[in-house]
Amino acid sequence: MATFPFELVSPERVLFSGEATQVVVPASEGEITVLANHAPFMSALRSGVVTIDNGQRLFVRGGFADVSQAGLTVLAEQAVPLDEINPEALSGQIRNAEEDLRDAKTDEARTRAQAKLDGLNAMMAAIRN
Repeated sequence: MATFPFELVSPERVLFSGEATQVVVPASEGEITVLANHAPFMSALRSGVVTIDNGQRLFVRGGFADVSQAGLTVLAEQAVPLDEINPEALSGQIRNAEEDLRDAKTDEARTRAQAKLDGLNAMMAAIRN
């Protein structure tokens, strides 16, 4: 099977840089499976799991996926390998985010708190699957 260059980058670090034969990306339109010679596209990311054919699974929240002749590049606002997520710590973050949402005084604060809570809940769902 043909390979293509794939890079997944977050603000903190490069999480993957190498060749892949298949990568599944949680695009805003739904899950997209990218193979070698995929048609060019660019998409926003939704919270979900990037799955690489080598078995790596990484949670991403926000960002963009870009497929071009040069390969696939994922620029994620947040990205972390699923095996690095601590479920107990994540549960505490969810409780704090729920409290922040209850305490929000403005629509803007509620929107930010809800977005954070949604991302944390998506991360919890990802590690449970």
